[in-house]
Amino acid sequence: MAAGKYNFVIEQGTTLDLEVVYKDSNDNPIDLTDYQGRMQIKDTIGGSSLANDGTGLDFGGSNGTIGIFISANSSSALDFNKAAYDLEIASGSTYPVVTRILQGSVTLDKEVTTGEY
Repeated sequence: MAAGKYNFVIEQGTTLDLEVVYKDSNDNPIDLTDYQGRMQIKDTIGGSSLANDGTGLDFGGSNGTIGIFISANSSSALDFNKAAYDLEIASGSTYPVVTRILQGSVTLDKEVTTGEY
């Protein structure tokens, strides 16, 4: 199955806490227990990584959810207008099966107010 297309916005200086649900062709959540994943945001496809510390993925097991988290401090450090990303998941350890499930663009909505909380 081809990766889904999803574009999203990061509001610079705020916490991104986005949840997606991975479903089968019958619209049922896919059990992601024992899965792992990776996601990168790059300036262009094949370009330089724009990710910082404070980012992560959280798998919700049998309900098929994947939480995408970028801390406020990390989003403050981002400096781009538009970038590319993809999200891949893997199951198994010796010969993992890797599936790209999402891809698209990320727009950075620049902040006006800055500082620490």
